[in-house]
Amino acid sequence: MKVVIQRVLKSSVTIDGEIVAAIESGLLILLGIVPEDSQEDINWLVTKIANLRIFNDIEGVMNLSLRDINGEVIVVSQFTLHATTKKGNRPSYIAAAKPDVAVPIYEKFVADLEKTLNKKVQTGKFGADMKVKLINDGPVTIIIDTKDKK
Repeated sequence: MKVVIQRVLKSSVTIDGEIVAAIESGLLILLGIVPEDSQEDINWLVTKIANLRIFNDIEGVMNLSLRDINGEVIVVSQFTLHATTKKGNRPSYIAAAKPDVAVPIYEKFVADLEKTLNKKVQTGKFGADMKVKLINDGPVTIIIDTKDKK
């Protein structure tokens, strides 16, 4: 699993002109899945995200987690995170999991994140043409790949 985590002041997802998700302070998480991803990847990533200290404390130091600030979350599926650009100018997405594999992993990730945070996690719609708005706070953007554990 690969994620791009963005600390946001606001974020929303619109599909066909309708806002399907909207949050205030929290995280926008773009999630890419490969066929090799497992429950172990989900567990590690959910724990990492819930405890990642990227929110400012009262002294302006990034010392607080999503849990600490009771922040909100939107998760958006993003197969293009696994694009390969090695050959030519047209990206290849062959490394990304097909929907029959990716959807259950995506849904399990969201469910486990909700359970860990003890709150509803908002989402886009898997496979939809989504318009994502955000006001990146900082800006703070973190990329994590469970295969690297970095």
